[in-house]
Amino acid sequence: MNSENSSATNNNNLTLSYDQHLDARNLSCPLPLLKAKQHLNKLGAGQVLYIQATDPGSWDDFASYASLSTHQLVMREKSGNTFNFLLRKGE
Repeated sequence: MNSENSSATNNNNLTLSYDQHLDARNLSCPLPLLKAKQHLNKLGAGQVLYIQATDPGSWDDFASYASLSTHQLVMREKSGNTFNFLLRKGE
């Protein structure tokens, strides 16, 4: 599911805007990260991808990916059984 110019609310009730949404819930590793990479390739520099995943491995996968890439992990939090991430595309 894709949404443009939408927003998500984090656990601190802050509203965070994003350019595209990836629903990767119920996908097993490595699919959440692979699909996120595909979506990031379609975004312009500075745009934000909101990812929802249920695979517990995604918690570390997205943090590692951001540290090894030009992308910035803007948000990483758990809400129930869902892991929520905001990735800002780098240059």
